[in-house]
Amino acid sequence: MIVVAGEALIDLVPQGTGALAALRPALGGGPYNTAVALGRLGSPTAFCSRISYDAFGEALLDRLRETGVDVAPVQRGTEPTTLAVASVDADGSAAYSFYVDGTADRLFTAPADLPPGTRAVSFGTCSLVLEPGASAYEGLLRETAARGVFTALDPNIRAGLIPDPDAYRARFKSWLPSVSLLKLSEEDAAWLGGTPRQWLASGPAAVVVTRGGAGLTAFTRDGGEYAVPGERVEVVDTIGAGDTVNAALLHGLAARDALDPDGLAALGPEGWTGLLGFAARAAALTCSRAGAEPPYAHEMTV
Repeated sequence: MIVVAGEALIDLVPQGTGALAALRPALGGGPYNTAVALGRLGSPTAFCSRISYDAFGEALLDRLRETGVDVAPVQRGTEPTTLAVASVDADGSAAYSFYVDGTADRLFTAPADLPPGTRAVSFGTCSLVLEPGASAYEGLLRETAARGVFTALDPNIRAGLIPDPDAYRARFKSWLPSVSLLKLSEEDAAWLGGTPRQWLASGPAAVVVTRGGAGLTAFTRDGGEYAVPGERVEVVDTIGAGDTVNAALLHGLAARDALDPDGLAALGPEGWTGLLGFAARAAALTCSRAGAEPPYAHEMTV
């Protein structure tokens, strides 16, 4: 079982150009997309979050169930669902404005237990920024790591939600001793400061940096560096691409029985390039269609 912990929200995606273009609601949120992608790839997955009882919340839960994701750890609340208004530029890259005040996922509380058989827990995005839920997710991250469970972190920076960047950067560094696998985009890396080697020295067994169409690079604690190019595809938008990478990495590591630091260390060049190539293909398929629509397992084998 891979548990994904974090927010679920509604992306409002423009259907044309200009500030007043019609907006289409789409199910989203970095952790939510990761859970859906894991379910579609066939990994036993559970989602740990707090979701509204409103119509958007019900739709979010329906897709998780349809994808085979266990929703038993999901908490519910009467507060509204978080909204993220997307803007997509000419090359398909997405930026977001958020409506988060008083929404359900901010009131998440850490569960007493994780689902039986949990092998890994994935964290990231807005859930680690917005209080009081951020402290609850942070506590769950530290507790999970202390139990020896594999942890994955994708900070997925949304700078507009971070009132004190220096405080967040310090908090990010404090998480690293509790992180097994750190995945982040090159834009996130530039915003956070530091280098993969510096981050590895603080705790993670591996760091994966995504570079958009240029591909992915993995850095390992033993000095390894492994890179693959991106797959060429006609990009519709990049919504959910990084989340799909998260899922593909975790799914691939589970398939290789490598959801632990020793397993990561044993992958070697062939294992890492195969894993990164799988993630690059999954992300390319997501970019080839509108919204966060990660691939199914059968699409990855053709």
